[in-house]
Amino acid sequence: MSAAGSGQVQFTERPGGEGLAFRQVKGAGPTLVFLPGYKSDMAGSKATMLFDRAADAGRAALLFDYAGCGASSGAFEDQTLESFLADTLHVIGEQTQGALILVGSSMGGWLMLLAALALGPRVAGIVGIAAAPDFTRWGFTPEQVAQFERGETVYEANEYGPEPTPTTAAFWRSGEANLLLDGPIAIDCPVRLLHGQCDADVPHPISLKLAAALRSDDVQTVLVKNGDHRLSRESDLRLLAATVDRLYEDIAAS
Repeated sequence: MSAAGSGQVQFTERPGGEGLAFRQVKGAGPTLVFLPGYKSDMAGSKATMLFDRAADAGRAALLFDYAGCGASSGAFEDQTLESFLADTLHVIGEQTQGALILVGSSMGGWLMLLAALALGPRVAGIVGIAAAPDFTRWGFTPEQVAQFERGETVYEANEYGPEPTPTTAAFWRSGEANLLLDGPIAIDCPVRLLHGQCDADVPHPISLKLAAALRSDDVQTVLVKNGDHRLSRESDLRLLAATVDRLYEDIAAS
């Protein structure tokens, strides 16, 4: 197997000069592409589990880090939702061909939808894990929104690390420019949505609202009664793996 298909970390330069880290395995399509959440990266348990399963099954898969995240270069606070989307489309366009399955976690679920709209018929299916479209609209208090409107950065406690999580006014403005849930979402491929009912970060009714907004007739939503935001327990990972496997089967049968 060539280095390009071995799963080793490689880099591609995005317009602007930042080096974007990615891992790739060659195989049968559709290519699975994992989109991480806010300030997350491709080393998470869900991403690596799906990547390893794809490699074992002979399927193509692609993981990557947005600029300012994980092994990619750049400063996180210089990024926006739109720059993360540009990173997504750049890596997909450069490293893949043919049909895709997009899997998006949290903010990655918002980017998954925006990417699907941009890529059109290339996207054979999507899987959202606690998908968080429009979180700049519903995820902040009126006081925090006022800070954004003044051009300030909002810092929030980070339960996954010692440093607070920043959200810049530029990121907030880019989110407000890319809202999806107020009208129909013109995505027609099969969609699978997983969401924990104990999610303290993204309320599970967001996935129900998303399911209703999607134009596709093939939308399935699974609510995990005791699931949290990360959905990274062994039982959650088994559910995700089974959901992706069934989606491949459904796409092949269609």
